[in-house]
Amino acid sequence: MKKVFVSLLVVFSAFAAHAYIDRDTAVLQVMNKAAGKTQTIMAPVGRAVGFEKLNITVRACKQSDPFDAENFYAFTEISRGDGGMIYSNWLDRNNPGKNPVQNADYDIWLVRCE
Repeated sequence: MKKVFVSLLVVFSAFAAHAYIDRDTAVLQVMNKAAGKTQTIMAPVGRAVGFEKLNITVRACKQSDPFDAENFYAFTEISRGDGGMIYSNWLDRNNPGKNPVQNADYDIWLVRCE
């Protein structure tokens, strides 16, 4: 019985160490490379937002535990207006190069979640 309790305690403490707070809106920075123009976009979770030829949908926006080093993560889907998917993955504010948006026309990065 004691081994089971200790095992459960280890499992629960591992989950508690990675607590995240769900947020309702992602703040994204989008740069049109050809025009050299940068714009800040507020993207509500679950709703598509248009920017020029792009449709951006944030499926989740999470903030790390406030007692840890602050970081934000957003699962983001980006497609062209014609429906071709450009990106579907997590954006990480503190490591923007970890899962970069690979597009010839646009750079997109996460600023924060609100």
